[in-house]
This record gives sequence, C-alpha cells and structure tokens, in this order.
Amino acid sequence: NAVVFPNKISTEQQSLMLVKRLLAVAVSCITYLRGIFPESAYGTRYMDDVCVKILREDKNCPGSTQLVKWMLGCYDALQKKYLRMIVLAVYTHPEDPQTITECYHFKFKYTHNGPLLDFSSKRNESTITCADTKKASILLIRKIYVLMQSLSPLPNDVCLTMKLFYYDEVTPSDYQPPGFKEGECEGVIFEGEPMYLNVGEVPTPFHMLKVKVTTEKQRMENADKSILKSRETNVPLQMLRVDRDEEENQNMNEDPVLDNQVEDRNNVNIAEAQEPGLTCEEGEGMKTGENEDLCGYNPQVDHLASKTSELNVSESRTRSGKIFQASTV
Repeated sequence: NAVVFPNKISTEQQSLMLVKRLLAVAVSCITYLRGIFPESAYGTRYMDDVCVKILREDKNCPGSTQLVKWMLGCYDALQKKYLRMIVLAVYTHPEDPQTITECYHFKFKYTHNGPLLDFSSKRNESTITCADTKKASILLIRKIYVLMQSLSPLPNDVCLTMKLFYYDEVTPSDYQPPGFKEGECEGVIFEGEPMYLNVGEVPTPFHMLKVKVTTEKQRMENADKSILKSRETNVPLQMLRVDRDEEENQNMNEDPVLDNQVEDRNNVNIAEAQEPGLTCEEGEGMKTGENEDLCGYNPQVDHLASKTSELNVSESRTRSGKIFQASTV
C-alpha cells in the first residue's frame, strides 16, 4: 500500500492531511532505524518510490500502541493550530527522565492560510507548488533514513517520552490533547556533549514542518564520515548543519498513526522552548526491555539508501529488537 500524496494542495484540509502523514512517516522511520521497537510493530508502505516503515498498534508491543496514541493527540493539537513543537526524547534512567541521550524535534508553523510543517523554509512568500512539497517530503524522509542508519546505536535499555509545546496566545490554558497531561517546564540535562542537526523542512501553502535531531556528539562522530561531506556530493543533502542558534540554551486509512496527546509540561532545554508564551505538555514515559527472541533485525531499507545519494551508508547496523513496556514516569 502507498502513502499517497495529494495531486494538489489547494485546501487547508489537504495540507493538514499531508503534514499528518509526513509526521507519521518521520516518527516511524526514526523509531524503526534507532531500534526502539521490534519489527512486528511496523508495517511496510511506499512513499512514491521510497519504501518506508510505518508504526502501528501491536498487542505484543505496548510501547508502539502508546506512541500511536500520542501521535493521535499530536494530530488533535495540530488540527486546532495549537501545536508549536513536538520533542520525542530518549533517556536511559527510568527514575531520571530529565537526563536525555537523544531527542527529535518537530516544529510547526502556520501561514495566514493555515499551518506549516517548519523545515526552515527560505522561500518566504514565493509560490509553493505541490511538486515542491512532494520533492521536499521525499528528500526529508531520505535524509532521516541516511542519518538514522549512520548514527551509532542507542544504549540497550532506553525509555521514551514525548513533550508538546504550544502557541500559548491561541491555546486554551486547560487544553490537554488525548493521552497527555500537564507537565512542569523544568530544564533537562543532556548526557555527554550534544550535537544539534538540522534535518530539513517541508513547506506547503498552509503549513511548514521543520525536523531537527539532537544526539551525543560521539554518536555522530562514529557515523559514516561521507555524510558530513555531503556538500561535496552531487546530492542536495544539507541535512547535517549544526544549529548554533540552539546550542546556547499502515495504509493511511488502516494505520491510525498515518491519518490522524498525552501531555507533560516538562521543558526541554532548547532555545525555542525557553521563549515566552510557550507551553509544554508531556506524555507518560515508556520503559524498554530487552527481548532475546527479537534481537538481530536488519533494516529492510538498503535499497532506499542507495536511492538517496552516492553516500556509503552502513549496511551492517542491526536492530536491537527492544520492546517498550508502558509505565508511568
């Protein structure tokens, strides 16, 4: 089954559906390639000529079901034009969710016509065509695949949490999307030395989405060095620009996550998260557990990497097969 792109994006609803689907694909790709959930928690779809894994509810993997619920909550906030940023954070100590080892930021902007999935577009007011959006969407997913396959593995046992930030000037003070609770805006500590990476952006006439990754510097240094030299290739892969601004501070209808918030207001120590008028809500954390029977999966996306660029993407990385057990933090 295919992740379908609209033939045109002439209405806000068409744009919203595209942004939801793109967010679902991005989160699914990240969790799949970082080995956070087992193979059984994903279905296979095609986005144009790109094979992608899509997270789905799996009765044998409570964590994947929980993340799907979180995504549905994100969609609620996105549809209401409240959502400003999603932070999906990985931490290693269940008793200390404020100390994180890796996180993924999804920032949203809304045009006067509607929301934007903020991928740092420099297009300003220039006309954005459906072809532009489709090209940017596919490039973004390919960049995510290359980066996620190239980072050194996460620790064996990790926990996952999701934090939502809003545009407070339009968001009701008592708003809590499904699956989320109010969080306390406390700062976080990053394990090791963080490296901030801009992955990319996708503009539509109504929305803008931007994706960023913060990982441990050593994890990046262990990656294929050719990625860091991407500007020397013939491929437009400017995904790994360090963000100095922040250093200071299923078939779409069959898979719920593709169509469509447990809230926690813990603050992520990110520059934008420190701005006035920004509320954060957080999902309940999920604990991972090692399952010996699920170890050793190989990502079935090598052909995608070859389509992405001339880069030599590591093909030896195996997935850990870790599963989540839902728990309250």
